Amino acid sequence: MSARNPGTKLDLERISKVRVNTQAVLKRAQHIQGQKIPKKQWQAAWLLKAVACIDLTTLAGDDTPSNVHRLCLKAIQPVRRDLLRAVDMHDKGVTTAAVCVYPSRVADAVKSLKAAGSSLPVASVATGFPAGQTPLETRLQEVRLAVADGATEIDIVINRTLALSGQWEAMYDEIRQFRQACGDSHMKTILAIGELGTFTNVYKASLVAMMAGSDFIKTSTGKEAVNATYPVAIVMVRAIRDYFLCTGHKVGFKPAGGIRTAQESLVWLALIKEELGNDWLCPVLFRLGASSLLADIERQIYHHVTGQYAAYHELPMA
Repeated sequence: MSARNPGTKLDLERISKVRVNTQAVLKRAQHIQGQKIPKKQWQAAWLLKAVACIDLTTLAGDDTPSNVHRLCLKAIQPVRRDLLRAVDMHDKGVTTAAVCVYPSRVADAVKSLKAAGSSLPVASVATGFPAGQTPLETRLQEVRLAVADGATEIDIVINRTLALSGQWEAMYDEIRQFRQACGDSHMKTILAIGELGTFTNVYKASLVAMMAGSDFIKTSTGKEAVNATYPVAIVMVRAIRDYFLCTGHKVGFKPAGGIRTAQESLVWLALIKEELGNDWLCPVLFRLGASSLLADIERQIYHHVTGQYAAYHELPMA
């Protein structure tokens, strides 16, 4: 991970002046989506870059130690070794960026990775995920327990009530407390953009989260009706860029929810490259929150190597 974002004092005057030009955002997002995607070996290279930025995730009610173990092994070897050998990447240490699980499964993930001799980070959702509607002390204790079990990254959710009612100071104070509870673990703040209503609210929430010390801002829990969309991403990454220009601190970005195809991952990489630059094109500052994306990327790499598409049962499950 990168150097921590220490945060700043809450600047309510700056937040009150935020206005977002909706039509300009939509036009920019349309331009990004309309760009040509790379083909052949260039596409394979970009897809492996996407693999290295994935937070391989399982957040299901039926998660067990066995399927968390399987997830960890897939994260360590995300693409079949013979396919990596065919593109001369078998000895480059290709893994996903992290595994992401519920707090109760953190110990299982840490145990599996340790047994496999891997130092891959374990991320945990927390703070009443996905709704964030539990009491504050309960949310703080959930963070502390996840960290104690070995989570080195914590994905917190904001209290959307505070954002929707404009209680930015209260939201700032909550996130500062979560940051303190995280200790040395990096903190990603989930804005749940599908429930914030407007682009202006998304931008304001992004600023408040960064001022409060978030190391990443993340679009969604994946449980809302609307998750990661390109227009919202434009708003969030512009907030990241503005924060960097004002403070010199780089904050990461993580789209999550509904990202399922290799082609979508290429669009996300193009968006980050154009809006934030090459410095952000690494797992330290960019993550893709996904559970099924990896399977499609591996199929595309299989096609690049063999000229044929693999059935899903031919590739190891995540």
